[in-house]
Amino acid sequence: MAGMRKKDCDKNTLPWEFATFVSLVRPKIAMLENVTGILRAFKDEAGEKFHAWHEVAKVFATKGYIPLCLHVNAKYAGIAQNRPRFIMIAIREDYFEKLKHLNEAETELFEQSITFFKKAKKSINTVKFGDLPYFDITKAEHHKLFKNSFLNSLIADRTASVKDALDDLKLSHPSKQSSYIKQLNTQFSVVLGNVTELKNHEQRVNSDIVKRRFRIYQILQDVDDKQVTKDVFNVLKRGVADLSNESAAVLLDKEFLNQQNRLVKFNSKFDLVRYLLEHPTKKQTQKALIADAAAPAALSIPDDACHYDKNELRVLTVREMARIQSFPDQFEFRSKITTGGQMRKFEVPQYTQVGNAVPPLLGQKLGLAIKCLQGKTLHKS
Repeated sequence: MAGMRKKDCDKNTLPWEFATFVSLVRPKIAMLENVTGILRAFKDEAGEKFHAWHEVAKVFATKGYIPLCLHVNAKYAGIAQNRPRFIMIAIREDYFEKLKHLNEAETELFEQSITFFKKAKKSINTVKFGDLPYFDITKAEHHKLFKNSFLNSLIADRTASVKDALDDLKLSHPSKQSSYIKQLNTQFSVVLGNVTELKNHEQRVNSDIVKRRFRIYQILQDVDDKQVTKDVFNVLKRGVADLSNESAAVLLDKEFLNQQNRLVKFNSKFDLVRYLLEHPTKKQTQKALIADAAAPAALSIPDDACHYDKNELRVLTVREMARIQSFPDQFEFRSKITTGGQMRKFEVPQYTQVGNAVPPLLGQKLGLAIKCLQGKTLHKS
């Protein structure tokens, strides 16, 4: 349910259309994936709260499917991106009855789903918000249920960082390929073959002033102080010709990129403020990536983020964004690299393809969870 927060927006009807499709095809298990925003209530024309995920679950229940609702995150599945997602696993009633080997955690996961299903089946009008929970992997009590059930494939032994995904692609002093990338390329080679050529790695050209601004973003990420960031953006966005003494003291210890493309420290607050005023921006969300952390979820256009390395003052290539999303290097993206204006309605450029995709590694982990659940049947069918 991305985009407009309106109940009747065309995009927001897709989950209901999917429910109709499932009712026609009648698979044993169906899975619905959506942005985490589906968990936030809309307001209808009368100002009443409308919980879309709950309403979708009700529809699936009326179609004969027991819904299990989850809030997962790609980073916990070993992907180098902080990408929370809503997942609903819907199990056909007759198939659910064959799941005779559920353990204690799995029984707890499905307990309220079964009650909800029976209530909805009897009379949809008696179902109230709160009758069905969603299990959030970030909550300790729910995390245990993930770990001790068929969902344990969604919890990796270790998390991956942006550095794991990108460091070997640096132009300056690249590192050896990480185990994260080796795993991706090996794991999907059965389908895609081996890497013969690195595609979608064309560098975009950034002007000198943009590079200097990227260095400012890198410094702000390194400082990791909300007040310093606020003070700096008051200069960059609003032209406020001042910094607090506290913020200036922190920043005067950092190396900025000057017009001669050298990293230098400023000697005075006056010189620092003047430098910042020379690099205005209207960008609202652009940040530098943090090397040792997962990337943010919002990566679908080049301007969303810049590189973490001070020698790589540039936006990411399509391949680098794909790496973060867990795409193997063998996978090639086609179409235009970028587009803009009215053409966004008709074209899906490479950056957008990457940003909108379900991470392949997350898809695989979800598939393993379903396979494990199918193994709980008394008789496989």
